[in-house]
Amino acid sequence: MGSKKYPHVFSPIRIRGIDFKNRIVLAPPSPNLASSDGKITPEFIDWFRMFARGGVCTLYVGNSSIDIKECKDEAYQLDLSNEDGVRELARYADMCKEYDCHASLEINHNGENTAFETVGHAPYSSSPNISSTEHARAERLGRDPIPAIEMTHEKIKETVEKFGKAAAMMKRAGMDIVLVHGGHGNLISQFTSPLYNHRTDEYGGSTKNRARFAIEVCDAIREKCGENFVIEFRISADEIAEEGMHFDETLELIGYLKDHIDILHVSAGLHSDFNMAYFRNWCQNFMMERGFNVHFAADVKKRYPDLLVTTVGSITSIDMAEEIIASGKADFVAMCRPLMADPDMPNKYAKDMPEERRPCLRCQTCCKHLMVPKPIYCAVNPMSGMTSVLRDGVVPKAVEKKKVAVVGGGPGGIQALMTLCERGHDVTLYEATGELGGTVAKAALPDFKIDVRDYLTYLRYQANKYAAKYGAKILLNTKATKEMLDAENYDAVIIAIGAEPIVPKVPGIDLPHVAWAPDAEEGKCEVGQKVIVIGGGSVGIEAAIDFNAQGKDVAIIEMADQMTSFMNLMASSGGSGGEFMKIMAERNIPVHYSTKLLEVQADKVICENVETGERVEYPADTVLLAAGMKAKLDEADSLRHCAPESDVFIIGDAKRAATISEAVNEAFQHCLHI
Repeated sequence: MGSKKYPHVFSPIRIRGIDFKNRIVLAPPSPNLASSDGKITPEFIDWFRMFARGGVCTLYVGNSSIDIKECKDEAYQLDLSNEDGVRELARYADMCKEYDCHASLEINHNGENTAFETVGHAPYSSSPNISSTEHARAERLGRDPIPAIEMTHEKIKETVEKFGKAAAMMKRAGMDIVLVHGGHGNLISQFTSPLYNHRTDEYGGSTKNRARFAIEVCDAIREKCGENFVIEFRISADEIAEEGMHFDETLELIGYLKDHIDILHVSAGLHSDFNMAYFRNWCQNFMMERGFNVHFAADVKKRYPDLLVTTVGSITSIDMAEEIIASGKADFVAMCRPLMADPDMPNKYAKDMPEERRPCLRCQTCCKHLMVPKPIYCAVNPMSGMTSVLRDGVVPKAVEKKKVAVVGGGPGGIQALMTLCERGHDVTLYEATGELGGTVAKAALPDFKIDVRDYLTYLRYQANKYAAKYGAKILLNTKATKEMLDAENYDAVIIAIGAEPIVPKVPGIDLPHVAWAPDAEEGKCEVGQKVIVIGGGSVGIEAAIDFNAQGKDVAIIEMADQMTSFMNLMASSGGSGGEFMKIMAERNIPVHYSTKLLEVQADKVICENVETGERVEYPADTVLLAAGMKAKLDEADSLRHCAPESDVFIIGDAKRAATISEAVNEAFQHCLHI
């Protein structure tokens, strides 16, 4: 019996005679798994297999270049200019067909954002602009900025032909749908947008003229690929930048495009220009609302009800997708990070099992790997980093059943419990507190941490399910000791005891109005009206925002200078770092940088400016500590010899202050070898 709760998501649709089994699309990721010369590799196919097997109707591969000799902005980017790549493309397409899934690519030319150093010549664009990215690059490299080359009519014709040939290669390889990238400040949008296009010929000026290049690209694809081939076109509904393309004009643009395409994929923002200021509009962080860009798609449907529309942007579950499609806001829903977190989500919902969804944290761990570059993987789905080792997504059974202790019930400990159970081991988990979740339980406390809260619910549900299904024991309020573990004679031990807060060694730090910030958020202590937070990292800023929202007078003391502090925040929080600072500014929450805590008194803190040596005082009836975390190394070391040492693993915070991603992935990988 099919799904009763999600009839719109699982409603098939035929476009140009081509059958799509449902309305869930993988929005285009770039996994850094192509070869350096732009070809599909076996590892690439293995990685995308998890999505095809998981039940989406279409897989898109991000930013596939129509010619990497001319437009290249990723180290491991598909190249569609070389016919030698057809064989590998066919293997990707054939893999998708195993699962009744459409293989596809997002074909692109990034225009002025290609670096001179990458291709050995100035980039091409609609006009001879110098992008903000190029200005920053030139300053970093100590050279003059290099303007883009304005495309001649001959060059435009050549580029249109390249787009057509790229799609024709896809069709030859067995694909029947293409995604043309006409948004985010890439070449096509450098023609359609007044931000970039300053031409005075028939490709510039009016919106209709600026649409010409995009239309020619789509018509070339239709000519080369025929009528039984679907063209999806990606746009930025609004570029957000003040001088960019805004939604009212985009609606006009769509009017010119609609008869040349089959589906409109509606995103927003710009890729890299303006120092990534508008990246957030197409890759939202966890501080931003879910379904961020759905309203644009809904308004496109109102204006052009007969046009098929795909929406994208922080659509984190199929529950959301069902509402979007049922209410007529879009015809397809594209997800990327939520499907990386749980590629099996469509299959789970088709079986009416939404409680099994592994939630995406929108933490941008995947994005950080893209920039290194290294193969991208997910913070909460450790299988995504092991797809070539575990090609079918199945945890292998152990050759020998072992008795294993997991010490700690945070994300790493729970992942270890799950993996060890799947391998067939006898597992006991020890948790010193009365609840599972570890630091995730603390991180989920602020009202705005909706993604982490969903993940905490998932972790607890899975831990209890695995205990019931596999007979694993979960011992709460039980602090594991060497003597306790030795008495049980374990074959292996996973040490996942987490970290503890750093407490500055200053006079007054033990006064009753001093507490760890997450404890205060949990209500374990009284919080007054004048709050000083010690530490300007994500924990401190989240606490400051949380208590400010409750009407408290909050300020932050941060020892690093402003730039260093911000860079540390971005390193730990990704795109949310910028969001934090924006909220802090909007709410006028002061941050005192280059300021060291010297002493806590009953009604104030005494500090020192580390740059000038000046002493300053700030009134405080509550002092909250958020100065970082430190691994409990002595405790971890005390447990290292409670099993044969080669089968004892320390993971996550227990080894060094770590992320959820490090704890979860380390737990999974180590448990594969027990």
